[in-house]
Amino acid sequence: MTSPDPLMLQEAREAPQVVRRQLRENAETVRALAAALRRRRLPYAVTVARGSSDHACTVLKYALETQLALPVASLGPSVHTLYGAQLDLRGALVIAVSQSGASPDVVENVRMARTGGATTIALVNVEGSDLAREAEFVLPLRCGEEKAVAATKSYLASLTALLPVIAELTGDAALTRALEALPDTLEQTLALEDRARDLAERYRFADNLLLLARGLHFGVAQEAALKLKETCGIHAEAYSAAEFSHGPKRLLAEGVPLLGFTSADAAAQATARAYADLLASGADLRTIGPAVGSTLTTPLTKHALTDPVPSALAFYLFAGQLALHRGLDPDAPPLLSKVTKTR
Repeated sequence: MTSPDPLMLQEAREAPQVVRRQLRENAETVRALAAALRRRRLPYAVTVARGSSDHACTVLKYALETQLALPVASLGPSVHTLYGAQLDLRGALVIAVSQSGASPDVVENVRMARTGGATTIALVNVEGSDLAREAEFVLPLRCGEEKAVAATKSYLASLTALLPVIAELTGDAALTRALEALPDTLEQTLALEDRARDLAERYRFADNLLLLARGLHFGVAQEAALKLKETCGIHAEAYSAAEFSHGPKRLLAEGVPLLGFTSADAAAQATARAYADLLASGADLRTIGPAVGSTLTTPLTKHALTDPVPSALAFYLFAGQLALHRGLDPDAPPLLSKVTKTR
């Protein structure tokens, strides 16, 4: 009897339905939030999150800065919860991202920010959570219950939840069309699972792996490094392809393999040049993403802000299959639990 696929893979495959549901059910909230942001004209934003949610915030940072020219910084939650600082966030846009909405440090920072005059938004899957109650605006992720320890569909939903707001604020019809087509594009991405399995086979005995990317895909590389640690027990780290030559490149002399994310946006040519230089140096480099010639080529979405979503989904298929190649259960990573509460 064939055993069922890990929950991690099952939940990753729900991505098309999640995005479709999110677009449909969040439409009214998106319009209200966009109208409020248009009126308030906030000068900067900060994000509050940990783990996979924080990696989603890296992608959102690039999205907000490139599309709205809105500077975005990442808030260190412990500055308030451990050091007791009452940060002056008057007039700021504070974006908190959490699947569970239960981590005290994220909740307490949102409470501080809202009390101090910030506009607060929670991207959260559990709508009755403490975080949802503390924030002024809530954009539900609409994932349904996520049971796997390793987050997949909630990370993907965190990448997409704020994009309709950006489309509304900018009047970007191309982004709206890309979002409407995204569920079908993700269905096409799921058809790559056999190729992801084949690519994963070559890393079956890897102890270390370095992840590279630039721009909007950098937060995907950060997430990929975390997932390889969680599900496969591989020591993995993410680097900007622009920063890699400033020291970390030394690791190539030790034979450490590289997995790079490609793009089809403004970072594409610079990323391609960096990868070409690494290959010329003898690097063991394979790639995932929408650029032509990628080892695992993901479907184009026709917008820079949505392209990272199929790349991340393809990586999840890769990571789940790699865990199976290594004889591991990605749903039962040692020492980890689904919800981590920090302060």
